[in-house]
Amino acid sequence: MNISLTGRHLELTDAIKAHMNTSIDTLSKFHMDIISVNVIATAQTKKGKEHTCIEFVINLAHKNSIVIKQNDDDLYAAIDLATSRAQKAMRRMHERETVHHKDGLNTAKSEANSHIDIKEAGEALEDKIVPVELELYKPREVEDVLQDLKESGKLFDIFIDHEGKTRVLYKRNDGRFGLY
Repeated sequence: MNISLTGRHLELTDAIKAHMNTSIDTLSKFHMDIISVNVIATAQTKKGKEHTCIEFVINLAHKNSIVIKQNDDDLYAAIDLATSRAQKAMRRMHERETVHHKDGLNTAKSEANSHIDIKEAGEALEDKIVPVELELYKPREVEDVLQDLKESGKLFDIFIDHEGKTRVLYKRNDGRFGLY
């Protein structure tokens, strides 16, 4: 990694250079191929106030360059803010590279089906009928079934009427009762 430190209208002391180098070294934790980092520190005077401007230009292999400009009254604060912004930009690029989404549906199906025996799965899906005996011993009146349905809180009841027909009395959504 090539590092270039430049000062415009500002002399870079050893302490400033060391601070810039340590902040640049923090960018290597993202394991991206950094070709070069150019840092330009500029002292400017606007409206009678002096402030500094830091510009980071980070050239990455096979990717776009990252350019960060940061203004602040304090040079060290500007370097720290620019470094955190550069780390955030590199983290975003690194997150785009790494695969966080899950496999596709077809891949998941093929992996799931590779461990399943088709004969066993077919047998498991067969319908099983469990016989249930209804209490249809004697014919009942509709009024009796209605009274039992109200008391039990069930939604429906199946019975045989006096004509020998199997009937269903059910509670409708509007609170009334229906009869099949």
